[in-house]
Amino acid sequence: MSEQIVTGDSLEGQIGNLHKEDVVLDFTGTRPDQLIVDCYYRGTVDGYADFGIFVNLGDHVTGLLHRSEIPRRLESLNWDEGDDVFVQVTNVRDNGNVDLGWSLRDSLREFRGQYVHDPEDTLDESDVAVATDDAHDVESQTTDTEQPQTTDTEQQPRTETAQSSTTEQEQKPSIESDHPQSTESESKSESVTETAPDAGQPTGDLQRASIGGLSEQIGDVVRLEGVVTDVRQTSGPTVFSIQDETATVDCAAFDGAGVRAYPEIESGDYVRLTGEVRERRGELQIETEALEALSDDGASSVASRMDDAIQAEAAVDDVEPLANDPAVEAVLDGIRTAATKIRRAVIESRPIVVRHETTVDGYLAGAAIEHAVEPRIEDEHVGGDAIYHLFDRRPLQGAYDMDDATNDVTSLLSSQDRHSQQPPLFVFVATGSTTDSLDGLELLELYDVDVIVIDDGPGEATIGDAIEVLINPRLAGEHSETSTTALASGVAVHVSPDVRSDLGHLPAASFWETPPAVYADLAERGPFGYEQTEIDQLRESIALQAYYQSYDGKRELIGDLLFDQSVSEGLIEQVSEQFREKLDTELETAEANLDRTAENGVAFAVLDTDAFTHRFDFPSTELLLDEIHRRNRDGTFVTIGVDEDEIAIRSTTPVDLQAVVEYLDETVPNAGVTARDGNNRIGFVVGERTAIEAHVFDAITATLQAPQAN
Repeated sequence: MSEQIVTGDSLEGQIGNLHKEDVVLDFTGTRPDQLIVDCYYRGTVDGYADFGIFVNLGDHVTGLLHRSEIPRRLESLNWDEGDDVFVQVTNVRDNGNVDLGWSLRDSLREFRGQYVHDPEDTLDESDVAVATDDAHDVESQTTDTEQPQTTDTEQQPRTETAQSSTTEQEQKPSIESDHPQSTESESKSESVTETAPDAGQPTGDLQRASIGGLSEQIGDVVRLEGVVTDVRQTSGPTVFSIQDETATVDCAAFDGAGVRAYPEIESGDYVRLTGEVRERRGELQIETEALEALSDDGASSVASRMDDAIQAEAAVDDVEPLANDPAVEAVLDGIRTAATKIRRAVIESRPIVVRHETTVDGYLAGAAIEHAVEPRIEDEHVGGDAIYHLFDRRPLQGAYDMDDATNDVTSLLSSQDRHSQQPPLFVFVATGSTTDSLDGLELLELYDVDVIVIDDGPGEATIGDAIEVLINPRLAGEHSETSTTALASGVAVHVSPDVRSDLGHLPAASFWETPPAVYADLAERGPFGYEQTEIDQLRESIALQAYYQSYDGKRELIGDLLFDQSVSEGLIEQVSEQFREKLDTELETAEANLDRTAENGVAFAVLDTDAFTHRFDFPSTELLLDEIHRRNRDGTFVTIGVDEDEIAIRSTTPVDLQAVVEYLDETVPNAGVTARDGNNRIGFVVGERTAIEAHVFDAITATLQAPQAN
């Protein structure tokens, strides 16, 4: 199949009568907006995620083949990272994201034409000739006996035309080439590998270079020392990402088309590399001549040097919190420690997973951290898809139980095995600070996963033994009104101070009733200028979206609601109206079935949520109880929602949830009473529901009459 160059964006005028679906393109552009929608492109598998596969289409242009586009189970695909695949570009979004579709054709032979799409007009026909020869060498040389055979013509390294138009530098192997054009680098590799000394000693006349300064050494042969952060096998060379204390660079090593070079080197190894610095399409890369793992002493020396430098870079400045909030001030040291750990994870190319509860407070807090981390990832990593590889926000319903933890551990082990991915940093938001989450957190600890918990809800001190950082004002002795979003926003402004002005309206929206004056003022003074009515609508919009597809972070939709003023106004108004209509309908049924009583001077309203709610439709039981409580409270008033194995409590006077648990556990010893993550919830075994209901009023009134902690 011959290959031709297609320049510009018009295919119809350049490829004759062939239809778009009959042609496959090799893309040489550098921007997503240069792709042609509905055309088929050849790319390489760049990585897997729970929601699909990332496909590299060209120089820093990556698209997502969503699992919904794949006609079979994602897990059943036998694609490995670096494999050639064929996909259709179905959409290029305004933010640069590229949506891909499935191609029924899975080999070049099935297409009627193959073209190079060169939107910047940077190639000539000799480039295409070379590219075509390289791309098809392996296929054309394979026989029925699987022994490579070549014709006299194929034995020549180049055609006469190709040789005359290719410079010496272009003949060297690169990340984007499939075959080497010279054996010179192989002989260098052998000689250097045999004599390479331990860390700190010169290799011949070479002194160690820093990756951050390689732009001044293009064309030079250099020696690097660092850690391997990623290994990618392409259809040509093996690409090692090497990081030292200054930066990260891709290093191409060739041992045959699609053959794994230096198979003994894995992600996480400390190495010494010798190679030539080259620049291709504005990006630095190293053409590897020798690569070896360092000895224990050498690795220790490099690790220590890198650790000191990375910690210094990750350290946060003393940034003022968004507002004067005593609860935030009480845990400011923990906030700064958490921010440092997050910044360090970005520098080290470690994935960050935010697990937040499916509540308004959880979504807002998780989005605050996401909004701060994304620009740091973009600054550290050139690839536009890095934010999808290195950051994931996963909603969580209630406590972090063993089911959640097992799923997460399975996912991280798969990523390590398939993609040599480093262990992630987990950040739990609005959940994770009670013993309901202890088993799950301890499973993560067994796999050396760093964990941060940010939560303003009831907490238990024992949880701190299983995690790295616990940010909970109540456990620090501070009980003033705050929200997890206020705490997470404090972390976010330390991670990226530049996003400070974007976050001012988030804490106000996280309070279901009138927010503290400092946060209401902050929202009104911010760039959105939100008054209380608009804050209420934003809160309701997030609540409705949090309920649907609760397992999905809905990154783009939540981002539009919170940070894109060009679309948020109309979107918030529409979604808020839907929220109010659905809630009012459910309230009518619930309020007609409230069981009202008084015990020890306290008014109670009890709702059997099993019997009198639509449990699988909006609103959630939590939201419904909140609204019932707001509409009926007068004086000391408690609203209780009773499920088959759970009681949710709302009170006008603070309730000591742990004291309620202890009272019931002593009174009904076989009920297995526990505090549950979330808004004042306790759990028990179904068989003891009647006994729990009989004693819960006394348990609550006893704690209401007890002196409250300051």
